[in-house]
Amino acid sequence: MSTQESKKVIYAAIAANVAIAICKYAAAAFTGSSAMLAEAFHSTADSGNELLLLFGIKRSERPADELHPYGHGKALYFYSLLVAVYIFGIGGGLSIHDGITHLRNPQPTGHPGWNYAVLGFATVFEFYSWIISYRELRARTDHDESTWEEIITSKDPTVFTVFLEDCAGLIGALLAFLGIFLGRMFNRPYLDPVASILIGLLLAAMAIFLGKESGALLIGERTNRGRIRRVRKIITDDPSVDKVGDLLTMQLGPSQVLLTVNIQFQRGLDIHQLELAIERIEKCIREKEPMIERIFIEAESFKRSAPSSAQ
Repeated sequence: MSTQESKKVIYAAIAANVAIAICKYAAAAFTGSSAMLAEAFHSTADSGNELLLLFGIKRSERPADELHPYGHGKALYFYSLLVAVYIFGIGGGLSIHDGITHLRNPQPTGHPGWNYAVLGFATVFEFYSWIISYRELRARTDHDESTWEEIITSKDPTVFTVFLEDCAGLIGALLAFLGIFLGRMFNRPYLDPVASILIGLLLAAMAIFLGKESGALLIGERTNRGRIRRVRKIITDDPSVDKVGDLLTMQLGPSQVLLTVNIQFQRGLDIHQLELAIERIEKCIREKEPMIERIFIEAESFKRSAPSSAQ
């Protein structure tokens, strides 16, 4: 999937979150709402997150060099891990701290109309960003996968991070609205800071999930199961192959995969026939699965018939 599509999703999210954050800070200062301030922290954290993702994309696009022979694709996973830390510390931490502070001495919020107007404005922009990220996420989903399966198996953290942030933004706006509205309706000013704490916990939970997913990619996660099945079928369909042994993959970046596979070829093939078979298999894999940039094949028959194996 094109990097440009990932950037389009991020740009849309940045534009929405910057506008939303400015409005939320203004409303929080004018009304004194803790929940609104938590939402402002939330949008600020989201804006910073998207900038980090853009920087991560740029770093991951650097070409391979002597020190990094497999390229810099995993740089994006490192920066997506920083995003998770940023959400946890800035978004979740400040929201919980502010909520607890106001909970000790809850005060009724003034001018609720401003809060409702800003939350409505924020919801519209958040929903617009959500639609863009959701469409891109669905475009990357295999026909037999759900959206959730795509999130937990995706190798490109940019789109699913923005999508989850947008989901949290919509839920956070609802929590802020309920905290402000119910607090005024029932004269329970503590409901506003409680909403702030709930928003912080929501962000902390999302940050932990994103950190887990990014960490798994950073330390070397396999590629998608669907791609592995297709590669195995490509190999087994070749007439020279007897059976496929270990087929190991590692995601080097959102669009880069390393493949190592142990193949037992048909008996009776000479060295030249084995070389042609390996070349044919590699060519077919690269044509049908262009993400697989590095292929290492260990030929069992070749090992038995020659002193060194063909790769």
